[in-house]
Amino acid sequence: MLDIVNDPTQATPKDPEPAHGAGQPELSRKGFIITYPMFRYWNKDAVGEGLKPRPLNLYVHTPYCIQRCAYCYFKTTTLKDNRLQEIDQYVSSVCKEIALVAQHYDLKNRPIETVYFGGGTPTLLTEENIDRLFAALRESFTLGDAQITFEGEPVTLTERKAAVLKRNNVKRISLGIQSFKEEVVFQTGRRDTEEQTMKAIALAKSTGAEVNIDLISGLPGETPEYWAYSVQRALEADVHNITIYKLELYANTPYYSAEKKKEVTLPSEEEELEFIKYAVAELKAHDYQPVNTFTFSKGGAHDQLNTRSKWLGNDNCAVGVSAFGSLGRWNYQNTNDINGYSEMVEGGRLPVVRGYNCTSFDLMVRDVVMGIKLVHLDHVRFREKHGFDLTKICADELSQLQEDGFVTLDDKNVSLTDHGILFGDYVGRILEGSLKKLSGASTGSRARVLF
Repeated sequence: MLDIVNDPTQATPKDPEPAHGAGQPELSRKGFIITYPMFRYWNKDAVGEGLKPRPLNLYVHTPYCIQRCAYCYFKTTTLKDNRLQEIDQYVSSVCKEIALVAQHYDLKNRPIETVYFGGGTPTLLTEENIDRLFAALRESFTLGDAQITFEGEPVTLTERKAAVLKRNNVKRISLGIQSFKEEVVFQTGRRDTEEQTMKAIALAKSTGAEVNIDLISGLPGETPEYWAYSVQRALEADVHNITIYKLELYANTPYYSAEKKKEVTLPSEEEELEFIKYAVAELKAHDYQPVNTFTFSKGGAHDQLNTRSKWLGNDNCAVGVSAFGSLGRWNYQNTNDINGYSEMVEGGRLPVVRGYNCTSFDLMVRDVVMGIKLVHLDHVRFREKHGFDLTKICADELSQLQEDGFVTLDDKNVSLTDHGILFGDYVGRILEGSLKKLSGASTGSRARVLF
């Protein structure tokens, strides 16, 4: 019997017949189950997949900004509350956390697909601190030819900063513009002028990196004329990517309390919808293709790979205060207290304070909810990964979504239409609800639906 267990070739003839579609198996003590799936299904083609190292994404959080924007809900702190030596200390702690996580999770030899410096305002860091962070990453990880993205605010991208980014092989610079109309920008608490913004875009492009600019639809003070102006200026900037976020009011933002007190007036939902419809039409007319539900790439050739890789379910190792990431089926977040963060890291402890262990069902739902945001959800890949046919288990919902003009369906993909792109998260929620109905289904009825 030991020979059979150790030799798959010999074990194959001993495998019991599978019961797929055959009803109940015969009552018998014969047929020792060695493994599942049975050896008869194993093949040499699958060897390469198992030996291939799993890709990894890195995220580095910088919590510092010149000012706190009225719409911002991220963990940030302003310069007036921090001395430069405190920022130096924070960067030292991040460098130590980088070494800690690489060693603790054995990440040194995993290929890095992307590195994303977010915030906050990473370009607010000194040139020396930027170099320190890159040195720490190279010491603990295998960066290779990773797509490295650096976020920035126009007034903080100087020639010296641009030179540092170029020297460290930053391939993508993302500038938070939000609006090209100063009448709108100034209401957010920022003081970026249109002239400063255009100079920053030109400087970013001069590094040879791909350039993304962010706009926000629905800000206070926005009008159809102002919005059209911002969209046209973004197109004239001739950047690689244009990202458009919808303003969301969160309880920890100044705009939230101001709106409650009637101190600001926001465009209505209907007005904001017209803004984004106008923008999508203009972007499409200028050959900016959607790579996700809010980022449009010139010619479709300059994807934001960090978002894509994470939403396809690849691991994302995140460092820095309040940073959240995922490794395998585990989601985690670091403490959002800057002093507490440094104390934990300097003491040799990982600064993780909360997490969530995904079930297999969670991972399946995640791949649908996040995957559809990439415009094309590969249902063939989904079946190969999870064993279920998405077009069958969500057949009724997909049929209704097609009828309502949100998606199209072919032999490979569930794809968002132009209309569906405006409501990508809505489509995701519909499919999520469809999948969650399975949790109450019996095993037998579920199997008849899935295969």
